[in-house]
Amino acid sequence: MDFTRRSALATVGVAGLGALAGCLGGTSGSGDGGGANGTPIGDHPAGAGLDSQPALGPADAGATVVAFEDPSCPTCRNFERNAGERLRSGPVADGDLRFVSRVYPIIYPWGKPAVQALEAVYAREGGEEAYWALFDHYFAEQGAFDTDTVLDRTESFLAANTDLDASGVVADAEAEAYDDAVQTDLDAGSAAGADRTPTLFLFRDGTYVTRASGNVSYETIASALRL
Repeated sequence: MDFTRRSALATVGVAGLGALAGCLGGTSGSGDGGGANGTPIGDHPAGAGLDSQPALGPADAGATVVAFEDPSCPTCRNFERNAGERLRSGPVADGDLRFVSRVYPIIYPWGKPAVQALEAVYAREGGEEAYWALFDHYFAEQGAFDTDTVLDRTESFLAANTDLDASGVVADAEAEAYDDAVQTDLDAGSAAGADRTPTLFLFRDGTYVTRASGNVSYETIASALRL
């Protein structure tokens, strides 16, 4: 791969962040951290079942970020404010990056029903746009959620901002109707060694570059992926 010295140094810096930041949860990843540099995305544990995941940006983009995040995680909120929004409005919108979302509810208890609702939304016809709207809403209003309010507030948001059957989504979340999808993400994260949130796995030209955890900057990701 044609890394510049700046990119290579940034990559080392990204890898180093993995042990320094991020919300620690009660579930620890059991994998080895995602394999060697150059592992094809299809063979990487973070890439398991990737085609069925919510994603923004073209499938043939030169770079891919696979992001394991928990709606209840304050560090994920900071990452989204500082880097996630810039990635999606810049390289994703320009067609240079595919941003893949994987739910990873390991921090506060209300994150578990929240991700059940996200998967129930995504499973519905036309639900992809609503998925990202709800995803953003959880981080924008994170302090207002707890286990007693999360599904009521979710239903209110969906009813006011989408055409989906909001009460049906909440009923499915309560019944964990799409728990297989949640478990697929949990298993992928564990196999890849994601022990905190957010954990990001970065791929360039279809192969693994490095991982990053915590409130990683836009500039670090952009440099590591040559965006």
